[in-house]
Amino acid sequence: MAYQAPVSELQFLFDNIVGMDRLAATERFAEATGDMRNAILTEAARLAEEVLAPLNRNGDLHPARLENGVVRTSPGFADGYRAIAEGGWIGIAADPEFGGMGLPQTLSIALNEMMSSSCLSLQLNPLMSQGQIEALEHHASDEMKALYLPKLISGEWAGTMNLTEPQAGSDVGALRSKAEPNGDGTYAVSGQKIFISWGDNDFTGNICHLVLARLPDGAAGTKGISLFLVPKYLPDADGNPGQANSLKVVSLEHKLGLHGSPTAVMEYDRATGWMVGAEHAGMKAMFTMMNNARLGVGTQGLGAAEGAYQQALAFAAERRQGKGPLADGTGTILDHADVRRMLMTMKGQIAAARAIIYDTAVSLDLARATDDADQAARAAFLTPIAKAFGTDTGIEVASIGVQVHGGMGFIEETGAAQFLRDVRVTAIYEGTNGIQAMDLVGRKLMDQGRAAFGMLHEISQTVAEAEASLPDLAAFLGAGEQALIATTSWMLEQDDLNARFAGATPYLRAFALVLGGHYLLKAALVEGGKGPRTELARFYIRQLMIPYDALCSQAREGVRSLYALSPEQLAG
Repeated sequence: MAYQAPVSELQFLFDNIVGMDRLAATERFAEATGDMRNAILTEAARLAEEVLAPLNRNGDLHPARLENGVVRTSPGFADGYRAIAEGGWIGIAADPEFGGMGLPQTLSIALNEMMSSSCLSLQLNPLMSQGQIEALEHHASDEMKALYLPKLISGEWAGTMNLTEPQAGSDVGALRSKAEPNGDGTYAVSGQKIFISWGDNDFTGNICHLVLARLPDGAAGTKGISLFLVPKYLPDADGNPGQANSLKVVSLEHKLGLHGSPTAVMEYDRATGWMVGAEHAGMKAMFTMMNNARLGVGTQGLGAAEGAYQQALAFAAERRQGKGPLADGTGTILDHADVRRMLMTMKGQIAAARAIIYDTAVSLDLARATDDADQAARAAFLTPIAKAFGTDTGIEVASIGVQVHGGMGFIEETGAAQFLRDVRVTAIYEGTNGIQAMDLVGRKLMDQGRAAFGMLHEISQTVAEAEASLPDLAAFLGAGEQALIATTSWMLEQDDLNARFAGATPYLRAFALVLGGHYLLKAALVEGGKGPRTELARFYIRQLMIPYDALCSQAREGVRSLYALSPEQLAG
């Protein structure tokens, strides 16, 4: 199967659903006109289709490996990375002062979707650098920016982030890595970090690690953590890679998927590092990178879903099996109702996840361009939904893709299983999806539901607009909006946060499903209530969206039943 980037779908979304023209109307993003957007999408599509997609299987069959302390990457990955770097794609949203394009992050998300569809293992590398670039732009000293940003943006150097330790996963505050002042403005960083995506490679001149560690006077927990930039090679007086730093790759993890992406165990032994941001404010700086990564990881799920869907559709259009039910059908399994159900489910869920992700990105860009606090709050509310629903979509769609292939889906040669294996970790990356849901009902409702009710009001406006031309779909969507209003109000009434947390995951899922109906109904209205987008909206709203009611009921059930069985009873 030859991957084809969904350029026309993104153009429609930008022009009609998420309002990209609002960005072009700002001073900061005045260059992001329709013509510029289309040119970016076209060139990004060419990169994904012609350069990266042919590498995807290589990464799976010929994993990155560690040989005598040196990481050897999959065949063709070095050339693929150079194509990404030389095209200026790593710095598409970065500051022009340091060599970036200065375009909206929304366009960077579009590029990342295409790269995730075509070669997710390699896409992880520039994603890490993009997050580090944003963290340095916000928190680094001017000297550090001048040295590191041009090289990260050009792709000459690559970036990583180092949070997790064996005993400190989601509980980052339990980390043991330490940093001691050297007396010259640098710090000696020591400790072990695990699960470091692209912790090393053999195609960039340097690798810049952002490492969380605790100063000698750092308090326990997250409030005592600082952030340090620790390069693989210490820059010399001219800013070029010089002496090797005191760090190494201990091992590479053997993983379910993403075999082309080296996931390293990193060891720092009094490695020289420079502080990023203020003392004991490491989590604030790191969260800049993590929030960027959360939307990026949601996009990875979306990209994998699109790739899996295209492969399943191509297989179904060729596979002949049994007697079809349609007299004038294709003669392939596309004629069978259950295969159509699976493909429509894949297509509908992708459309919903894509709209949520790009709407989030546009709000982030508008907040940056205008300092609009309401847009910032809107983006913050949508981010955990985008991350969790985007990655759940990737996993669910890839799994359905295996099913569409039947027995051949379980055979590695078809490549269907690779999509599922590669995307599975995205629901764990950057805070598990359960943590995203807890954030949604916890921190994101600390405004007394202002952002949540604001989104629900937008849904009500779509309902009102559709009542005349598509009354049945408007009624379904309106019922979903009312259920979410009641459930959000219930969440706000709970004094015990654990009661909210018990229903957090179904609440997030319900919100995502109804948001999907909102966006797909808007698309149907654009084509006048008649056409393929209307039919997809009808399928989604009347079939895929309707679990919202049970999910809302589950979300309001509270915590009691979750603890009804003792640990011994759970084991019995």
